[in-house]
Amino acid sequence: MKVTEHIERANGKPLFSVEILPPLKGQDVNCTFKTLDPLVEMKPAFIDVTYHREEFVYKQKENGLLKRHQVRKRPGTVAICAAIQNHYKIDAIPHLICGGFTKEDTEDALIDLNFLDIDNVLVLRGDPIKSEKTFVPEVDGNAYASELIEQVTALNKGVYLDDELQETNKTDFCIGIAGYPEKHFESPNLAMDMFYLKKKVELGADYIVTQMFFDNQKYFDFVKKCREMDINIPIIPGIKPLSTFNQLKTLPQNFYLDLPETLAMEVLKAKDKETVKQIGLEWCINQSKELLEFGVPGLHFYTMSNSINTQKIANAIF
Repeated sequence: MKVTEHIERANGKPLFSVEILPPLKGQDVNCTFKTLDPLVEMKPAFIDVTYHREEFVYKQKENGLLKRHQVRKRPGTVAICAAIQNHYKIDAIPHLICGGFTKEDTEDALIDLNFLDIDNVLVLRGDPIKSEKTFVPEVDGNAYASELIEQVTALNKGVYLDDELQETNKTDFCIGIAGYPEKHFESPNLAMDMFYLKKKVELGADYIVTQMFFDNQKYFDFVKKCREMDINIPIIPGIKPLSTFNQLKTLPQNFYLDLPETLAMEVLKAKDKETVKQIGLEWCINQSKELLEFGVPGLHFYTMSNSINTQKIANAIF
């Protein structure tokens, strides 16, 4: 079922959904099931599965030289989505990214997803790999999320890259995109970020999931700006509890967000790890309750494949 259909059928009742990482190479699907089993009890409407690009690593050769290899540490996004839908009968949503894919690769992946009865994709440009200062697209690949949306919508119309194909099958993917209440870190300002967000909606995006945030006012202002620009598709807030002292530094560094002063000061005063975790949980529970009062279409939790905190929060608010 499409995300938009889930929202419509909920009749105003907020949805619960989660995002997980694929297991590391060398692990099996049971690692995913172990993460999801406690969360499935909360009846999530859908489960997102992230996609991770190859990283370049250097390995020692016998002659002492270093050889460059491409390695994907978390393969299997499409297969994990198929396993989730088969095992739990819950809609799984793969992340579809530009980096690491040619347009042919993308089309083939979409064909596979269509064969697997996967109805939704979350379309993202993707981040640069560690060895890149800026994002570098594949040769003959999509350079921007907007181009990726155009390719998905073309397939939804039965338009394939090979224009000689006749009587082609039309796919019917529901397209999700990312929204940034505190703007994308590469955008020079929020106004330009909003301009490109609207372009993605005009190209065919069906719903928005936001980057994580810890200040609800940022989300409220973001929604207001969207509606003023006639961006009227559902905007699902993405949230995550702060759980370690180190995240005071890593979350702003990695996700380019602000942490509220009150939250940061409470964490700084904490005497041990458990206190920090409890502060983060209480903040996220209160944040979630305020978002529900605002009338959000759902709450999307970034679990990082750690289900315990998400389960505690969901039990407290749903």
